[in-house]
Amino acid sequence: MSSARDDEANRLSGRLSRYARVGTGVGGLAARVIGARALGRGSDAAALAAEFARTFGGLKGPLMKAAQFASHIPDVLPPEYAAELQKLQAEAPPMGWAFVRRRMRAELGGDWEKRFASFEHEPSAAASLGQVHRAIVPDGGEVACKLQYPDMDSAVEADLSQLGMVFAVQRRFNPEVDTREVAKELSARLREELDYDREARHLRLYGTILGDAPHVRVPEPVSELSTRRLLTMTWLEGKPLLAFADRPLEERNSIARALFYAWWHPFAHFGVIHGDPHLGNYTVFEEAGAPQGVNLLDYGCIRIFPPRFVEGVVALYRGFQADDKERVKEAFSSWGFDDLTEERVDTLSLWARFIYAPLLDDRVRTIADGVEPHKYGRREVWQVKQSLQAQGAAVTIPREFVLMNRAAVGLGAVFLHLRAELNFHQMFEAEIEGFERAIVAERQAAALRDAGLEDVAHV
Repeated sequence: MSSARDDEANRLSGRLSRYARVGTGVGGLAARVIGARALGRGSDAAALAAEFARTFGGLKGPLMKAAQFASHIPDVLPPEYAAELQKLQAEAPPMGWAFVRRRMRAELGGDWEKRFASFEHEPSAAASLGQVHRAIVPDGGEVACKLQYPDMDSAVEADLSQLGMVFAVQRRFNPEVDTREVAKELSARLREELDYDREARHLRLYGTILGDAPHVRVPEPVSELSTRRLLTMTWLEGKPLLAFADRPLEERNSIARALFYAWWHPFAHFGVIHGDPHLGNYTVFEEAGAPQGVNLLDYGCIRIFPPRFVEGVVALYRGFQADDKERVKEAFSSWGFDDLTEERVDTLSLWARFIYAPLLDDRVRTIADGVEPHKYGRREVWQVKQSLQAQGAAVTIPREFVLMNRAAVGLGAVFLHLRAELNFHQMFEAEIEGFERAIVAERQAAALRDAGLEDVAHV
């Protein structure tokens, strides 16, 4: 009983400490941002942006992750801020071995080490919410043990309590963008990432969806060695994506084709996306020194969409193809955008056409198509901002748009790093050929049921 009270006291203490640190960091930054705006010191933008990045980088954990996600949504953050945030790597200092042993004992019991033939003391990867250790189980199989950092529930709740202040800073910069739904979406997804039992079900879902794809591998969860804060899964051997950045074009293109399939096939056929497609979430497996496909890693941030949203994505694509403004408007409406005047539709189309451009262009090309990577999307963001300011009315970013947009931009960034040259149009057409909303709904329901996820669909 005393131990339970002590644990609760520790959690409360940890949360209060986090509140203080987050509130001081974000509050102080907000005051300086507002002051600079009031005094008209536009030249301070770069310095404030660097401080913004330092504030979130120092905090690590959930709030920095939320800020990084927001940095991919056009006009939510000034370009200087977005650029600084995209430089950050969501890596926290790893837990030492003594700490790991205590955490593993808490999750699997005092004899936990007997359940492994070996367990590496040093983590193979460390991120914002936890770290991964490579281990071998008694039958000789290699596994990855993803162990959550202690007290992350408190850290997430403390950070989310301050997320409103982050978006208050945003509104000082860009009052034309209403981010209330963005905050709700980020909050829901971050809380989900704490639940490793749910992530295990995500693995099963992707195993069902991509199980027959020879060029994409998905780890399998090991239920008897997993809990809500420990996820053990089969180890997938592979090399970092950037290790192939200077390989011949044919090899880079084969990796890019596998990535395209791994992302677009689950969405087009099952209404599911991997919402955090950055370089660290993929490795490449080889045979005889040549890349054969990709290992898809980290299933904490998975978004399950209602089939009508998938239908809207396809309808917008077809609307752009036919230059059918009414169909484009209906597609935006199905995504959750409202107050769709002709001007508003044209403004939304500026960004949407940028995202869809490689899919609409029936030729071999790079994602950026000659635009320097650091300038990719900058012109379109500026055009959206100018158009919204001229209209004088805020646009509300729908919840379902947030991760779809973030993931599309993140996937594009991976293709930029690979310098892939492909006909993205033909690959996309192959995924949506014969698309029917009812068929997606049927496939999705079956896959969610098999993965034990039918109770959490479309959250």
